[in-house]
Amino acid sequence: MKRIFVFLITMFMANISFGQTANYKTAFDNFLINYNEEKFDEIFKSFSLEMQNALPIKNTKSFLSDLKNQAGNIKSGNFVGYEQKKYASFKTEFDKGNFAVNISLDSSNKINGFFIQPFKDKISTKNNTINFLSSYPTDISKIIFSKTSDLPNGTQLSIAIIENGKTNYYGVIKINDTIKPIKNQNKIFEIGSLTKVFTSTVLAKLVTEKKISLDDNINAFYPFKFKDDIKINFKNLANHTSGLPRLPDNLDLTNVINPYKDYDKNKIEDYLKNKLKLENEPSKKYSYSNLGAGILGYTLGLSQKTSFQNLAQKYIFGKYDMKNSFTSSKKLGKDLIKGLKETGETASNWDFDVLFGGGGILSTIEDLSKFANAQFDVKNKELELTRLPTFVINEKMKIGLGWHILKSENGNEFYWHNGGTGGYSSSMSVDLHQKKSVIILANVAGINDKIDALNFELLLI
Repeated sequence: MKRIFVFLITMFMANISFGQTANYKTAFDNFLINYNEEKFDEIFKSFSLEMQNALPIKNTKSFLSDLKNQAGNIKSGNFVGYEQKKYASFKTEFDKGNFAVNISLDSSNKINGFFIQPFKDKISTKNNTINFLSSYPTDISKIIFSKTSDLPNGTQLSIAIIENGKTNYYGVIKINDTIKPIKNQNKIFEIGSLTKVFTSTVLAKLVTEKKISLDDNINAFYPFKFKDDIKINFKNLANHTSGLPRLPDNLDLTNVINPYKDYDKNKIEDYLKNKLKLENEPSKKYSYSNLGAGILGYTLGLSQKTSFQNLAQKYIFGKYDMKNSFTSSKKLGKDLIKGLKETGETASNWDFDVLFGGGGILSTIEDLSKFANAQFDVKNKELELTRLPTFVINEKMKIGLGWHILKSENGNEFYWHNGGTGGYSSSMSVDLHQKKSVIILANVAGINDKIDALNFELLLI
């Protein structure tokens, strides 16, 4: 699941000219003043035309109001540097904690990219990492090393490459600034938002068994009316077109250590009855929602008079012989690889209640390989259903049920999802044309850009 308290508005960013610091400071200062005075119209006026089209005034006000409710006013902000040569980052002290406010400007100094996330002090170190992966094929060794050499000591990656029915495992660990091989295909990682693919697979299984329909409204499974009598159906939850926000506004976003643990039945019912609001008209726009996937899983459990965790055990772990996949990090002992923050500090595991379907599964690369191999078996009709396109996001991306459908550099369509929690990152791709799949689990948070890049490069070799 994507990191908590990340408000991604939109990104239309070109590389920054490093001489523009003063312009960014001015933009930030104006944002601070207008934000504290709740002059949200003025903030909207500072957006580029592209940004305004992508985030209309109503959405802008809703986002900023939610931010104000959750984080409070801004006390101060200091420029800390440029990230990825694409945006300026400001360490910003809100009433309820420190966050990084990140801004991108276009050539007219209009804001064309803007997001907020927890602030993390970065440790600057010279990269003298040694590649000790000589036992792996040369091309694979070079690709893995290029994407992992600057990760912190203690990093582990568990990688599977499946091609034409054969699965090869490549485990790596970074110790004393050396990247070494390690056998870790049976070690357990949090898989984060990869869980959404399994949640949608349970949905597809129930559909193929004619227990529910994709177009059924979920409302029928709750003993109360949703706020404003809003209707939500299963398909819209699975393909992120429900109009729901990324996260519910009654989730405690200050608990970055274990954010979903206390979000229980009472809170989801309170949200649906009293706080529910849609940001977009259903079926009209793709908008990634952890809340939507969580509600999907929870409702699937209600529909079968059990928990979604039990459904995952029955329809996923049981069917695909995934004996080392779990719904809780408790009692896993030494088989659970410790998660790390991006700085290398040990991270806490995340616990889930009703939003489990959005990111709660823990698994091994060996178990995930069984699920990937099952995608190539035409007998698995529920898996086929998850891969059918249900919405066109843009010319480069569609979405099925859970799976995002992309085009590779060689022109093949492939299926992809990634995930992240407070101490882990993951990525999985399946190319039916090549009969190839790449799966990567990592015990470091916030490195999805590296993990996805590694995945896609390995998929093409």
